[in-house]
Amino acid sequence: MDLFRVFDIASSALSAQTVRMNTTASNMANVDSASSSIGTTYRARQPVFESVLTQSIGDGVAVGGVRLAGIVESNAELRREYQPANPLADEAGYVFLPNVNPVEEMANMISASRSYQTNLEVINTSKQMLMRTLNLGR
Repeated sequence: MDLFRVFDIASSALSAQTVRMNTTASNMANVDSASSSIGTTYRARQPVFESVLTQSIGDGVAVGGVRLAGIVESNAELRREYQPANPLADEAGYVFLPNVNPVEEMANMISASRSYQTNLEVINTSKQMLMRTLNLGR
């Protein structure tokens, strides 16, 4: 395996985790955004990733990375709260709130952050190994 492929694989993972963190941040930013109807209420979004096979070597070992397949909206039920004083309330006094669970979103953010850090370590370790290999000839 080409040692430089490690950088391509790890950078694709960094990009994926960046998308995941941005999506989670968007969900957290909209956790309390009220709406007057079901159709206009923000819905939690989650990125979907797929593996990418760029080459097959030896005994079926795959070399590739990861890429964004799309971002899907959650089908979970929206929250409905009685807030008759809210200007967005419907005729019955209810407002619709997003189906964002802040606890799940924080867990997603921590997981994405740790994955990002791990891939940075992969890049740094690979860089150190390549530098040591170059220094063997001295």
